[in-house]
Amino acid sequence: MVYIIIAIIVILILAIIAIYNSLVTLRQRVRNSWSQIDVQLQRRFDLIPNLVESVKGYMKHESEVLEKVTALRTSWASAKTVAEKSELDNQLSGALKTIMAVSENYPDLKANQNFSELQEELRATENKISASRQFYNDTVTRYNTKLEVVPSNIIAGMFGFKPEELFEAESQEARKNVKVDFN
Repeated sequence: MVYIIIAIIVILILAIIAIYNSLVTLRQRVRNSWSQIDVQLQRRFDLIPNLVESVKGYMKHESEVLEKVTALRTSWASAKTVAEKSELDNQLSGALKTIMAVSENYPDLKANQNFSELQEELRATENKISASRQFYNDTVTRYNTKLEVVPSNIIAGMFGFKPEELFEAESQEARKNVKVDFN
């Protein structure tokens, strides 16, 4: 009888260790996936001064857009949380869309090789950011689910594991269907 009780205790201890280790692993994956987003966002912010300089000469009267992009880039350094960086990312995405849209009015700018290369770099970076966001949200969802299911929720509560934030859609506008009009 004593061996059975010892075996049950050992099995419980091993189960607790396994659940704890899986929670730690998932938490580290969440941190890593956020870091991947952070790296891509930083890459985009590093490309922005070059883009702004390429565009400045052509877009003198759109200076408020360029100033907003520069201000957002400066704010990036002080942002600490996922929510703060997400909000800055969303604002920057809107400003970059404006720059790209306005550039359509400047044929010389569109033909400029530096601008074209920067635009392609930003497009590739945007694709990487999108993929990183999806991976982050998938990882956070797995982690948060593990925090809520039995028996790992008990272990998570005992060791103080907290849920993580998802990277949300930038705005209500982003959730609307895109209207395509060829007229």
